[in-house]
Amino acid sequence: MTALNTLLLLSLSIASTQALSAEFSQKLDLQTRVDDRSSSNLRYQYRARYYPSLSFDNNWSVNGFVVTGDDFSSSHNTFDDGSADYFYIRRVFVRHEDANGKTEIGIIPTFKGAVSSSGLSKDGWIKGIRHVVRNKNKGAFEIVVGQLDNLSPNNAIRLADDLNYIELEYSSAISRQWSYELSLERMTESNFARTELRYAYSQSQTLFAELVSKLGSSKIKSVLGVEGEFRFADIPFEYFAHYSHVSDDFGARAELTEDFLGTGNGISAELESMFADSSFGWFVRFDAVESQSRFLAGVKWSFK
Repeated sequence: MTALNTLLLLSLSIASTQALSAEFSQKLDLQTRVDDRSSSNLRYQYRARYYPSLSFDNNWSVNGFVVTGDDFSSSHNTFDDGSADYFYIRRVFVRHEDANGKTEIGIIPTFKGAVSSSGLSKDGWIKGIRHVVRNKNKGAFEIVVGQLDNLSPNNAIRLADDLNYIELEYSSAISRQWSYELSLERMTESNFARTELRYAYSQSQTLFAELVSKLGSSKIKSVLGVEGEFRFADIPFEYFAHYSHVSDDFGARAELTEDFLGTGNGISAELESMFADSSFGWFVRFDAVESQSRFLAGVKWSFK
């Protein structure tokens, strides 16, 4: 048994001794959409994301993530496809969090907070440990050690048997408007450096630039984008748009990211809103990369 698995079992044992006083909470997100790609037939799809959690006090919790889909970077099933009704547990982990930071042990999320376009998909998982330390200057240092190799969700909750993933990251605010992230990564048998710079142009609009470099080569992934919100006819809207460039043969690191479109030059734009006084919303999205395009439109629900 590896040291990582020993720590996981020990953490679960500690959590179980407090289970009698635990408070259960849950969240369910549902979505249906139309997926129209220039390179394939029209598809009608659905997604279900379920987030159960047991909180023992203000610091300790056990958390899970169960979702549709059969790929690390995707969580949608296709209607009228009898072989595509997937629903897997992708994450189970213990979290301890306080004002100084947090520690997560188990099959953990790929992110510590918001997911960047160049970050790993938020539907994915890492078998390992994350430790985040916050400082007085509104910065945070993060270290993640674990395993990332078998990308099939039906193997997600198997215990780790190797350590092949390492991430060191520092993020901080420069001022009220400017913030940045710097990280070094070891994954998919390659080394990477990643940087992100964000500028709050206004209270409702943020510009961002991201760059991932595959060390020892000239391969890169770069992203330039904008995100924000506005109101029209007293209805709130959120939008997101970016341009990306991914070098050919960049490898699996690009394919596992949150907003991967394909190699070469690509653009993506999304608009979404919620229906008045409800937990229902809608969205539309357009993607294009090289000679291929994709249009998405759908509705979503969120319940707690």
